[in-house]
Amino acid sequence: MFEPVIAPSGTLLGLLQRGRGDGTLHALAAPRPEALAALNQCVLRDPRQDWQVENRSLYYARLYLDLDGPLGEIEAHLFGAEDLLDEEDHRTGLALSVLGHLASYGRDDALMLLRRYAASGANWAWALDELALRDDDAGLRSLAAPVLARFPAGAEGEALLAAAVRDAYEPRPWALWEELPAYAGRLSAARRQGSFDRWQRQMTPSGPRPEWGVQAVFDWAADGLRRGTPLHVPAARCLAAVAAPEDRPAVLAAAAGAGGEAARATALHHLVLAEPENPAVLDLIEAAGDEPAVAAYERMCGPAALERARLWVHRPDALGAAAAALLAARGGPDDAGLVLGALRDTVRGSGPDSIRLFALVDGAGRLSIGCAAPVLRHVYRETASSHLRGRAARALAATDPTFAAGFAVECLWDCEETTREVAARHAETADARVAPRLRRLAADPAEEEDVQSAVRSRITPESAV
Repeated sequence: MFEPVIAPSGTLLGLLQRGRGDGTLHALAAPRPEALAALNQCVLRDPRQDWQVENRSLYYARLYLDLDGPLGEIEAHLFGAEDLLDEEDHRTGLALSVLGHLASYGRDDALMLLRRYAASGANWAWALDELALRDDDAGLRSLAAPVLARFPAGAEGEALLAAAVRDAYEPRPWALWEELPAYAGRLSAARRQGSFDRWQRQMTPSGPRPEWGVQAVFDWAADGLRRGTPLHVPAARCLAAVAAPEDRPAVLAAAAGAGGEAARATALHHLVLAEPENPAVLDLIEAAGDEPAVAAYERMCGPAALERARLWVHRPDALGAAAAALLAARGGPDDAGLVLGALRDTVRGSGPDSIRLFALVDGAGRLSIGCAAPVLRHVYRETASSHLRGRAARALAATDPTFAAGFAVECLWDCEETTREVAARHAETADARVAPRLRRLAADPAEEEDVQSAVRSRITPESAV
């Protein structure tokens, strides 16, 4: 996947790429051609850091509606020559999701584009899932012939069809097609084959056996590492089931590195749960200091781990970052200074998009560190991650007295529903934009229930319920 180029946060494109509420507000105030150009660029070149978890589709669809935006650019993107060369979901997934939301708002042109793409596009399965939620039965039945034509007769084609039916995110189209006499036999056989494949995988496990001992678990973890599939976490769970008291010396030796990298990682992950207050386990983690050791430490949350975190938080490595995250999540008021220092150092050293900031921003809010507000505001403005911005908004709600009249108003238009929920609970209604926006969210059928519940708590006082 290409790495998105994120424009500066003060530009219209940068705001829209980040999914900020101010992006919508600025786009509606900008010249319409300029706003549509920036919107199309966002939809056609997905700007998300993690396209699988960050939301943008409803945010962009609502802006297309507000701007009465044409869909020509999306059509050209979907049906261009590149669609024949690049079949990865991320190239067209955002555009298809935007079309799905537009179709649910009654845009027939979006519905027709989805039908055309489901019939002929490379990412047809995504388009079909969007249609399964929004199209009528007749529209879906019309796609049976072009979709099933993708699976030629023969053993290979039938195997691919069985996998497609088995793995379909939305089963409704396949169920409708199975009711059609022309396709009933083939789809019924494909559905049975998919069910058999799942049963067969369950009946032929390749993992641990009841008769295994400690060494067998270590060997299984080592085999996974050789194949490029780290198994130390599930292996640690197996170790908890098979290890007896007399095996403790062997486990400790493995944790010290006697049995190789996979055995050491497995033993450490086992010991942090089996002996969480044993200082020797923390000593072994400190001595190793590598990724598996840090991951094992991140599973600890007891007093001993917290005490060691206060010593390690100043380390410039991954173990120091894990210590700061533990203090942010589990520390007390006396740890506020350490968490604030780690937050400032991380922003200065790694910028506003560092994954380490997630825990630290949460910790600043949990501990109500008022003097963290300037840093949190910087993270809110600059990060390209809508999830991190949402966490910053929640932290600001707990630390910044200006939040309700400031960022909370903008957050009512944010791309993340959890951020809109925070805004709905805190936005100052003295701002003339707030009440109309709350009413629109309350009436929007595409809005999440949690957001609408928060809106109703503002519109209808509890005393009137």
